[in-house]
Amino acid sequence: MAQPAGAAATTRPYGTWPSPIDAGLAASLDGRPEYLGAVGAELWWTEPRPQESGRRTLVRRPAGGGPGASVLPAPWNVRSRVTEYGGLPWAGAPRAEGGPLLVFVHFADQRLYAYEPDAPGGAGPRPLTPISAVGGGLRWADPVLRGEEVWCVLEEFTGPAPTDVRRVLAAVPLDGSAAEARSLVRELTDDRHRFSTGPRLSPDGRYAARLVWDHPRMPWEGTELLLAEVTAAGELGPARTVLGGPEEAVAQVEWAPDGTLLAVSDRGGWWNPYRVDPAAGGAVNLCPREEEFGGALWKPGLRWLAPLPDGLIAVLHGQGSAVLGVLDPESGDLVDAAGPWTAWQPTLAVSGTRVYGVAASPRSGYEVVELDTGTGHARVVGAPAADPVDPAHYPEPQSRTFLGPGGREVHAHVYPPHHPAVRAPADELPPYVVWAHGGPTDHVPPVLDLQIAYFTSRGIGVVEVNYGGSTGYGRAYRERLLEQWGVVDVEDCAAVARALAAEGTADPARLAIRGGSAGGWTAAASLAATDVYACGTISYPVLDLIAFAEETHDLESRYIDSLAGPPQTLAVRGRERSPVARADRITAPFVLLQGLEDPICPPAQAERLLAALRGRSVPHAYLTFEGEGHGFRRAETMVRALEAELSLYAQVFGIERPDVPRLGLSPEPRPRDPLR
Repeated sequence: MAQPAGAAATTRPYGTWPSPIDAGLAASLDGRPEYLGAVGAELWWTEPRPQESGRRTLVRRPAGGGPGASVLPAPWNVRSRVTEYGGLPWAGAPRAEGGPLLVFVHFADQRLYAYEPDAPGGAGPRPLTPISAVGGGLRWADPVLRGEEVWCVLEEFTGPAPTDVRRVLAAVPLDGSAAEARSLVRELTDDRHRFSTGPRLSPDGRYAARLVWDHPRMPWEGTELLLAEVTAAGELGPARTVLGGPEEAVAQVEWAPDGTLLAVSDRGGWWNPYRVDPAAGGAVNLCPREEEFGGALWKPGLRWLAPLPDGLIAVLHGQGSAVLGVLDPESGDLVDAAGPWTAWQPTLAVSGTRVYGVAASPRSGYEVVELDTGTGHARVVGAPAADPVDPAHYPEPQSRTFLGPGGREVHAHVYPPHHPAVRAPADELPPYVVWAHGGPTDHVPPVLDLQIAYFTSRGIGVVEVNYGGSTGYGRAYRERLLEQWGVVDVEDCAAVARALAAEGTADPARLAIRGGSAGGWTAAASLAATDVYACGTISYPVLDLIAFAEETHDLESRYIDSLAGPPQTLAVRGRERSPVARADRITAPFVLLQGLEDPICPPAQAERLLAALRGRSVPHAYLTFEGEGHGFRRAETMVRALEAELSLYAQVFGIERPDVPRLGLSPEPRPRDPLR
């Protein structure tokens, strides 16, 4: 809807603007490429298919260049469920004849499969691992091909409870003999360590390195880098710790071509790259900066650095958002890739002098980018983010720092309402929605997100808050949330909202908050603890601290220890902060969105809040979605969720939106008039 040259802009109230970005379009472009890998001179990665029940396919870009193409039709879904969040789900290697060999995890049964896409006769994937009927079964992640085996993380459930689980490194034969026989899967380690990444094999094959950690720590609190010798019989010898510990988080380990270890550690307060001598030990910081060269290891297989054959190192680094650079480890010189991309995801691949990553900008969604380190030229080579609408409808984020309680800094990205052909009345202030990200040990970068544009192009502003506890700003910023979940995150979001209202950017009477997972906790806790917001959108949330610690999956079953305090204080903190315990303080309307197959924040969390509100006149709606787990992946689910959210704001803010189905709120809310 580009405005003709010289034509006057149409004047319409905020929130009523027409937009070409509908919920279907926003849902169709949801997700991003992940898990890049070089197989010989070819590039492979996983890519989302929201329109195909949310599956992830495997994409292949040929050695000679050209567009990538999916090599696995529906219903193949390349996605692991290790620790529920998954991890690197595939590995590949070139073969002398017959093309590459790929192994991958299929989401539906969590079996490992082998696949030779160029094999004569077009044979499909064949299973390598058995199905287990015990608990959650057998799960696999972070694989590497070694000879005639796949070495990877094996997660094995031993009972019905989420914590009835053990994890080891395992070797799976490529001949398929273990497909019906669990006994033919060799275990390479014991299960003394609760969590582990997959093995990283040295260039000469003599050593295997991995990261491990144990309850109650999370991987961004304390991890150990273990090194073990690979015996002639293909076993792993005793492991020794060469880096890390309870107060040091090692986020990644890789082998340099010269046989030394490269690791990302926050021992200096920031995740920086280190070189570790596997024989003598000791760690040397290769680029000491107050920047993050790593992040939260939510899933095994994330990569913030990748060594090049000539000794240089591709790195992701920055404060807040990460950019791609090439580091000379001898001089410490760091040269960033040129181009429009302002945020890169923790997935890197190297082929010769070329580095591949996944990047986005405020004007483009996530796409696969190639950097030629010889020429410095960068270009898009996969999943190109073609503009589905005129980019004039995209918002322009403003990265800002606000002051929270006690003068502490709070980082946020402000997306003002924007439309190329519509403006609002001069005497009206816009409604704004505060977005609280999940994690909570995570962050959001200022990049194009059509779900944000869905609102801003209609005249509703968005502000994403990287509240205390977020990654990207050093360990001290992350640790602001220690035992303060439900306090610092709530206060920081409210401080940003109040600041926008005080400066005249936002209408103080029409502020909302939304979030999913840990962000759903922050949204609900904010409705219970403050009077800042007129309404809220709460998705697959944590709502009851005590029950969450008992109901959630193994990875986060002790997360509450650091977020709210040890078990002996949990009962008190739960009563003080849990939205379920403070439901009597919630008066603002809200919509609650929940996947019915969510093992991380199960529906019981949402149902307890509804039970606590029973009999009270708080307008609300509860929408559930079959087949959805933690985070929505199906296009039809995302469409329904977005339209329900917009309808909530329209009803509460007094906006006419006849173009979306009216959300049934019980009882009906009383609309708030904009300040004029």
